[in-house]
Amino acid sequence: MRFTTSSLLGMCAISLLAGCPDRSISEVIPQQGRVEYKDIPVSVNRDIDILFLIDDSPSMADKQRNIGDNFTKFIDVLNTIPGGLPNVHIGVTTSDLGTYADDDHASGPPVGSGQGACSNKGKGGNLQTYGVATTGGQFLSDILDDANPPNRIQNFTGDLATNFSQIAKGAGVNGCGFEQHLEAIHQALANNTNNSQFLRPDAFLAVIILADEDDCSMSHSSLLGNDPNLGALASFRCTRFGVTCDQGGTTPDEMNQVGAKGQCHSNESKQFLTDVQRYIDFLRGLKSDPNSVIVALIGGPNTPVATELRPPPNGGAGIPALAHSCSYVDSNGQQEVADPAVRQTQWINGFPNRSTFTTICQNDLSDGLTLIAQLLKSVIGSPCIDGRLQQPIDCSVSYVIDPGQPDQKETILPECDNTTTPKSSTNQPCWAIVNDPTNCTGGTHDSLVIADPQTEPKGTHEIANCVTVTCDNNGMCDTAFGETHDNCPMDCP
Repeated sequence: MRFTTSSLLGMCAISLLAGCPDRSISEVIPQQGRVEYKDIPVSVNRDIDILFLIDDSPSMADKQRNIGDNFTKFIDVLNTIPGGLPNVHIGVTTSDLGTYADDDHASGPPVGSGQGACSNKGKGGNLQTYGVATTGGQFLSDILDDANPPNRIQNFTGDLATNFSQIAKGAGVNGCGFEQHLEAIHQALANNTNNSQFLRPDAFLAVIILADEDDCSMSHSSLLGNDPNLGALASFRCTRFGVTCDQGGTTPDEMNQVGAKGQCHSNESKQFLTDVQRYIDFLRGLKSDPNSVIVALIGGPNTPVATELRPPPNGGAGIPALAHSCSYVDSNGQQEVADPAVRQTQWINGFPNRSTFTTICQNDLSDGLTLIAQLLKSVIGSPCIDGRLQQPIDCSVSYVIDPGQPDQKETILPECDNTTTPKSSTNQPCWAIVNDPTNCTGGTHDSLVIADPQTEPKGTHEIANCVTVTCDNNGMCDTAFGETHDNCPMDCP
């Protein structure tokens, strides 16, 4: 939302499926196509806590409805994980922290009235259920009944997706127009007694932001004061003092000037906004293995960034505002917009191979939710190959202990000398690609199998990079990418 006093707004599109492997691990160098990266823990952990941070400012009604209506696509992907739906806790909190400022450890005076007004600590990072009845915590819990599989134990009645949809749509549009997404996540997960039992010590943690404006997590509530040197009391203050652009915006005064900006990133001076790195470090510190944290953003593209003049709601001369980075027409024929998510993009970039982005400017968020769920599926440890493998198969597979850590240890594995029956191979431990339509329902049903008579130490991961081929819009091997019938002998699926 665009906040006023009278009415209070180099990432590689990182996905484990999109071919951005951890280059510290042995890899293949393809001549064509792309690389599919797999990271599979030897000891599979099926527990995952999923926190959705939903912007509840006045411009979010259509986006909340969109994610609620399409959440079944998210669950559909999780159901394809070997063994079915993992043991999930799903919680929802909002961006409304009122006028709270982290370094002040207090809230400033209230600002505005009606929709978008800010006061006290807002919702304080507390998990919200908006009329959905739950037991044992303010979140949805759906876990396997180990004593009576495949039955599941749920702390709610009815369908998981339907209950989440009610919560997402219930977030509403009355939240503070200065949205503190990152600090609200911190408040939700930092020993918040209202959210007890949500976080499980040994579970994966996924944090997903749905927002149409960038983060404005305040270090000092004076950002919302009446000092005329800060400019109009509008959400552009968050950009002017929270973002720095190496081209056209190296100072707050330059950010205030009309025109395009380039090479933008968080302003880490902490003058008014909290530095992004603090929130990266906080989340990584919640787990003994930082690779257990996954983040995702459904928001505005982080480029283009530009300052424009925009007339205030009550008329008068134009005031500096952040130009929108995307727009679309919603199901009611209304134009919806989103602003460049510079600070949020920097946040997700702090989790390499564990993050993904999709634009919020679309009528159907099912593709974005599917992408996020595929990321979670990959992190939990799916051996299924999603792309079409180049022929002959070209993979590099390793055992890696403590991947991504300074003391990681890698053992490169050979391909099994018996690819039909890998467990009969004489060169174990080894790897093979087998066809497994029962557990791998997508792509060409290929699965990575490791044959090893030994049990690897705790913390070991199977990490693979396999060359795949690309398909054109007609489902044929794409010659524009150099594909030939030598490495792509069949039509694409």
